[in-house]
Amino acid sequence: MVKGKAVPMDRANVDTDQIIPAKHLKRIERTGYGEFAFEAWRSDPEFVLNRPEHADAKVMITRENFGSGSSREHAVWALDGLGIEALIGEGFADIFKNNCFQGGMLTVELPADDIDHLMEVVGKQPESEVEVDLEAQTVSLGDVSWQRHFDIDPFQKYRLLRGLDDIGMSLEYQADIARHESTRPGWLPATS
Repeated sequence: MVKGKAVPMDRANVDTDQIIPAKHLKRIERTGYGEFAFEAWRSDPEFVLNRPEHADAKVMITRENFGSGSSREHAVWALDGLGIEALIGEGFADIFKNNCFQGGMLTVELPADDIDHLMEVVGKQPESEVEVDLEAQTVSLGDVSWQRHFDIDPFQKYRLLRGLDDIGMSLEYQADIARHESTRPGWLPATS
């Protein structure tokens, strides 16, 4: 479950180059990208991420086609570096959405009217808390005076709830793998 303040990113078609400029992609680590997120837009003192009332937000509310453009996974790492744990939007670019899933970040798609409502409330009352409950598949605002259900692929839900990436999924079958390896004939090449 993610519960906390939200930041309204009220722009459509935000691409991955806007999220993290290419000049910062020279490293291979997954950390340290948050300070470069939305770098060009942050030069504007009025940009939403520069406003103190949205500091420490855990949820980002977005418009349609968020994460379009190149397939860089660094965009997810940059959002994670900002402290964002969940994205709620009208829709996400396919590759970006998959990168979020692979990186353990939940993307929630809601209809435009619901996004309009969230944008308005969070914009006017930035202290409002948004709760994203993956187990119940709901998004709530404040004291649950407003709540919406969202759909998610059951396999993705399973992995996200357990914090499993591809390696973690394999390790869940470690006993089965060891049992299989113990039955392999000695003349076959080693698999490790």
